[in-house]
Amino acid sequence: MARKKFLRSKWRKYSKLGRGRRKKQKYRKAKGRHNKMREKMKGNPVRVSIGYKKSRKGREKELIIRISHIKGLEKIDKNAKIFISKIGNKKKIEIVKKAKSLGLKFENLNIDKFLKKIEREQEKKKKEGGIKVKEEEIKKEKKKEPEKETKEEIKGEKK
Repeated sequence: MARKKFLRSKWRKYSKLGRGRRKKQKYRKAKGRHNKMREKMKGNPVRVSIGYKKSRKGREKELIIRISHIKGLEKIDKNAKIFISKIGNKKKIEIVKKAKSLGLKFENLNIDKFLKKIEREQEKKKKEGGIKVKEEEIKKEKKKEPEKETKEEIKGEKK
């Protein structure tokens, strides 16, 4: 059975409470004196109460594991939901490569897409680095050539 969606009272009335905007649909306990939802009147959204919890079997399957370092990957089942924490790119790349070799998947990251993106960025950096080096060499050569010519011209004038 799918999980029950608990909605705030009068959510249909105002767009700021989630009418046509799913992200804005957040549950708030009904507290008003004459609130129909609080009084559990028929036809109104259901309140959070005892009896809506998932069965134990359903809860056990959803093992959520956060990973912030490589050692965390060693003791993981393939059925577990794995989330990668907010960490730096350097560590993230190492963790993702290790996870790919172990055959694990992250819930909040597409491994193949991430690795392709990083490869493209590295290639771009190499090209840019190569271009910068060439430009610097050209500038140095230009500076050196006029100096040599001026010295030769000066020597020619003296003779």
